[in-house]
Amino acid sequence: MNATTFSALAEPNRLDIIELLRDGPMPVGEIADRLELHQPQASKHLRVLSDAGLVEVQPVANKRIYKLCPQPFLEMDEWLDSFRRAWEERFDRLDDYLRELQGMEKKPDNGGK
Repeated sequence: MNATTFSALAEPNRLDIIELLRDGPMPVGEIADRLELHQPQASKHLRVLSDAGLVEVQPVANKRIYKLCPQPFLEMDEWLDSFRRAWEERFDRLDDYLRELQGMEKKPDNGGK
């Protein structure tokens, strides 16, 4: 997991490209059309995504077909999972604490008798 991944995904058009490619490989022309970008703009964004290792390109005849590379997304998922685990542990501790507080409230107060 590195900052290049997040930097590449921080730009809205690049994130939109990732969303499109989630459904499967796509030629640059179709990406440009679907996002209403000029092809040079789409190519520039795809180059950034490629340099970050998020997509790869396959030339087929005169087309360039882009597809997602799974590894960076797997790494991102593992990184996010570490946060999920930490938050789940905190929520478990909070649940325990709240149960403890509820137990204290339920104890009858005999008024010192």
